[in-house]
Amino acid sequence: MHKPIEPQDLGFTFKVRKGGEVEISHHGRLATTLRSKDAERFLRRAVDEPSADVQQLMARATGNYKRGNERKASEHDRNRK
Repeated sequence: MHKPIEPQDLGFTFKVRKGGEVEISHHGRLATTLRSKDAERFLRRAVDEPSADVQQLMARATGNYKRGNERKASEHDRNRK
């Protein structure tokens, strides 16, 4: 039997302000604030998603989602100077 896959916790949390703005924090530090349509879109998607998927949504919203292939890309011939 296989062990169930644990949701990946990337260290993101969010809270909704009174005005509908969404504050996204990474390891306790404010990373970004989503307002108006961005906040609405995020909340619509976050409500129905599992925890690991919400972590990915928050990572993308903050721009902190590149993982693992940066070194390979920098070593590619077209990226060398």
